[in-house]
Amino acid sequence: MEIVELLREWYSSFEVKEEKWNEKYEGILIRIEGDGNYKRCRLAHKTASKMGYFTVFWQKDGNGKNIPFYEQDEVEDLIIVIKDGRWKGLFIIPKEVAVSKGILSSANSQGKMAMRFYPPWCSDLNRTALVTQRWQLNYFIDLSRNNEGVTT
Repeated sequence: MEIVELLREWYSSFEVKEEKWNEKYEGILIRIEGDGNYKRCRLAHKTASKMGYFTVFWQKDGNGKNIPFYEQDEVEDLIIVIKDGRWKGLFIIPKEVAVSKGILSSANSQGKMAMRFYPPWCSDLNRTALVTQRWQLNYFIDLSRNNEGVTT
């Protein structure tokens, strides 16, 4: 899995648990050695139609309907992995931020099942994307510098 390879550049040792949903986005949970909490991870894909990288994070309810993840889920962080040629990085979104930004379902928010992420190399963004990028960059770790000689 491409996602595991990139996560190992930041986290040295972790346990991987594959999720049964979001296979196209390599949906997994990881638990870092020495930490009892899980982190939900997804690979984001570049799309031709819009700037940024798209990913999904949903589960199925008892009726087989797609629903967002909940604030009450025992997951500490949401990690979005970006790999695009020589560009690569991680968005590590703490649970509290995922709740405040309406990503996780909570008493105050319906939650999201998909969204775009905008690393620093995404430019010429529209106003809405720029606002999103500004808060997202607070949680971005650029791993591109580890491969400066690589070209796309």
